[in-house]
Amino acid sequence: MGAYDRAMSEEVRVTAIMHDTTDLDQAVAFWTAVLGIEILERAGNFVYLGRLSGEGPHLAFQLVPEAKAVKNRLHLDIKVPDRADFAARVEELGGRRLGEQQEGDFPAWIVMADPQGNEFCVYDGRSA
Repeated sequence: MGAYDRAMSEEVRVTAIMHDTTDLDQAVAFWTAVLGIEILERAGNFVYLGRLSGEGPHLAFQLVPEAKAVKNRLHLDIKVPDRADFAARVEELGGRRLGEQQEGDFPAWIVMADPQGNEFCVYDGRSA
């Protein structure tokens, strides 16, 4: 890696994970409740929430006209103290349980979907 590449890698940061939605209020209400993070800024068709963790990126939402059509190409993996309890809470908030997976030595995870069908995974931090 050259000096330019090293300098660029120190300056390049993912600052937000942008989530497209056809219902901005529904998406923001669901994810603030699920993750326990607050709205930092709302400007027109965009909402930025607090950081996902520590120095990590923000979760953000933008209003778009088209509905989700196929499986996500990017999703969140959420580590929680108890995946079954967390999944039940997600379902209370309008999310859906899509299935459970296990692969190799990775901890088992539950595949969930938010109210608009966007997938995310929940895994148990006790087994990680």
